[in-house]
Amino acid sequence: MITAIFENGVFRPTEKVDLPEGVTVRFEPEEIGTPNLAPAVPTPSDGQLKIYDVLTRRFNSGSRDLAERHNEHQP
Repeated sequence: MITAIFENGVFRPTEKVDLPEGVTVRFEPEEIGTPNLAPAVPTPSDGQLKIYDVLTRRFNSGSRDLAERHNEHQP
């Protein structure tokens, strides 16, 4: 059984389908749920939060010339 989501006029499988490319298939769609209209918002990882913090501090510093501070965080 293949589960798919219908988006923009196309059925998009929710998991990998083991079929050769270009093969024609026949199926009868059966609605099993209502669409989730709100897009999923990914939760940032700890690493991403640290990057956002650095970027926020850089933005709030008023300095917009990245070349000027290029070597600031180099080892």
